[in-house]
Amino acid sequence: MQTTLTINGADHRLDADPRTTLLDALRHHLDLCGSKKGCDHGQCGACTVIVNGRRINACLTLACMHDGDDITTVEGLGTPDNLSPLQAAFVRHDGFQCGYCTSGQICSATAMLEEIREGWPSNVSENLDGDITLSNEEIAERMSGNLCRCSAYPGIVNAIRDAATGDGT
Repeated sequence: MQTTLTINGADHRLDADPRTTLLDALRHHLDLCGSKKGCDHGQCGACTVIVNGRRINACLTLACMHDGDDITTVEGLGTPDNLSPLQAAFVRHDGFQCGYCTSGQICSATAMLEEIREGWPSNVSENLDGDITLSNEEIAERMSGNLCRCSAYPGIVNAIRDAATGDGT
């Protein structure tokens, strides 16, 4: 099946079986290997990418469903020479151990920070409208779909808070 995927600002023409997941299309057809296959059931978040501004699990959706969508992978957030603020914060705060979940964590946190800027409440938000306090509880709730088997959570939370506030601490 012919599908055009717009990934990190570039169009990619894909000719793949209609049953091909977005994750497999990224990794095996387009050689974008930042997104990882962890559980293949949408439970770990290692495959998280951003589609039209929303974070999704790439293992749970078919590539052909995203013809014309704007897809951002970790490769589109920054480069080794020009890291995104969140990527730089992950390095500063050692927000990774083995690094397997890191790309999914960074994509999810990038979209999460945008959700907060737009005023989207979570299950633990103090109110449904207005400013959202970026507490540890708020971050934990919003990042609950991304697991880290190495337990680098303190560094991940500190990196997210650093990127949100821009204070570098």
